Amino acid sequence: MNLTYLALGDSYTMGEGVMLTETFPYQATELLREKNIQISAAEIIAKTGWTTDELNDAIQQHTFLTGYDFVSLLIGVNNQYRGRVVENFAEEFEILLKKAIGFCKNKPANVFVLSIPDWGKTPFANGKDLKKIEDEINAFNDVCKMVSDKYDCTYIDVTDSQRKNAGNAEYLSADGLHPSAKEYSKWAKILSEKIIELHSAESGQ
Repeated sequence: MNLTYLALGDSYTMGEGVMLTETFPYQATELLREKNIQISAAEIIAKTGWTTDELNDAIQQHTFLTGYDFVSLLIGVNNQYRGRVVENFAEEFEILLKKAIGFCKNKPANVFVLSIPDWGKTPFANGKDLKKIEDEINAFNDVCKMVSDKYDCTYIDVTDSQRKNAGNAEYLSADGLHPSAKEYSKWAKILSEKIIELHSAESGQ
């Protein structure tokens, strides 16, 4: 029986500006298949512009499988972009994470929270208050890490490396804001390695 993977998020999960095959959920499943792990195509619930409450609304309207072997959650950049306070984000993020754990057969370690990339490091942010953006992204990611730790989920920091390459055209899609396949490949590699580790432990390999 194939393993199942649910990816929840916003533009970074659905891959604004890149092909489906270049998104990190797709690339991660391909890497797993190369390791002879049978896994179905990722089920992606994500849309450009979504905030935490909008993702939650979409979840309410979607029909899911009875359970997934792995779930990823990457959300929050649009909360920050729209000027929403971090306290509100913390409340809504915790609700989403608890739902993700439920989708994942109540196996919190199999829920992967990816950190929010820093759009302030991209050409799109020229003329903006870059220090303010950086500070706020850090605050939002502190929440992601804290809540992940609270529920024993697996936190993946993609922000540090993304910041280093965010000014490099090779790592950006044509809009100068969203990541390219090359950047997503780094996220996919980390995610797939953690899934392999967990799958090996669960299967006793």
